[in-house]
Amino acid sequence: MNTAEYAVGTLAAVAFAGLLLKVLTSDGVQAALSGVIQRALG
Repeated sequence: MNTAEYAVGTLAAVAFAGLLLKVLTSDGVQAALSGVIQRALG
């Protein structure tokens, strides 16, 4: 049973990582991060 639980946990982690990657590579988020960096650098 432990192996099945690890498999489900691994699949959930991969799905979350994929979703996070999709969000971080979206145009709106990239523009916001770029703005923050530009303001921080002056």
